[in-house]
Amino acid sequence: MRLVTLVCASVVALALAGTAGASQLIARNASHIKLAVNKKGTAMVTYSVRGRVTHLLAWGAVNARRRPATPRIRQVEFKVDYSGGWKHRRMTWKHFKNRCRAYDGPELAWLVTACKAPNGSYWALQSWQTALPNLGMAPWLRQQKTWWLRLSHWTGSLAKLDVYTDWIYGGRFQEVFGRYTYNGQGVRGFGTTRVGAPTDNYGRLLFLDTFNSPYGNGWLRENSFVSHGPPGMFCYGFYRRNPWVGGYAHPRSMPKRKRPAGVGEQYRITAAGPGVTPDVVWQGPGLHPYNRGNPSDVALESAMNAEREAIRGGYAKCAHD
Repeated sequence: MRLVTLVCASVVALALAGTAGASQLIARNASHIKLAVNKKGTAMVTYSVRGRVTHLLAWGAVNARRRPATPRIRQVEFKVDYSGGWKHRRMTWKHFKNRCRAYDGPELAWLVTACKAPNGSYWALQSWQTALPNLGMAPWLRQQKTWWLRLSHWTGSLAKLDVYTDWIYGGRFQEVFGRYTYNGQGVRGFGTTRVGAPTDNYGRLLFLDTFNSPYGNGWLRENSFVSHGPPGMFCYGFYRRNPWVGGYAHPRSMPKRKRPAGVGEQYRITAAGPGVTPDVVWQGPGLHPYNRGNPSDVALESAMNAEREAIRGGYAKCAHD
């Protein structure tokens, strides 16, 4: 399943393939979900998929590496046992004693359940439709509709999304831009494939949805892209795009012409959390068409240009007006 985008001036294509990191993906279309944590700090996630019950054990990871120095050092990730202990000749799940208390941590988007472990750390399960097709297309494959269940474990602050909207190229197009940071450091990977999929488990995709757009009513997937460079920066312009060009997944019956620009009343970005930290969400209003005769529009555009330059800090990408 490929999710692709073009990121403003850099025109980078991005894909979903190989994104098992972040708040770690553990199941798809799960139901009857329960979370427990024992006094040793092992979590047990009990869930059902198509009537089959799984008792998954997870341990060995918390938070994320703050300053990755080399792609040869892997980002933190859970050790998992889908057998509930059977593969280690133990029936751990049958004798698992939950010591997790009521959750009192920060508000989480897409939350299924969360709790506070005996050592004060937090565990959470989030679920959202990660694999929706881009450019507002309705899902035509079963896997595109799936709800991904993701497990996280952390202490302290979550990753942070700073997102802004403005107009670009003389006011002809709308844009969202900003930065994705964790403990003040930009979230970024060390490389992507030809179509933009992260090639290491530091890279993180950001998924952009648009609300009440030319695609139709409600929330629909616009595109996905990575944060990049030392600032953890991203920028995305709302242009008309041809789903047959650039590696977009599309049904064979899709006309070979450009889709409308996905400008909407609101925008939403869901970002996969670094390491095993929770996924985070930003949501904000869209913009009206730019009016160069309106002092408020001119002032906003000037302020946003200055903001983008401040985020760039000399970084080469997203250098446009």
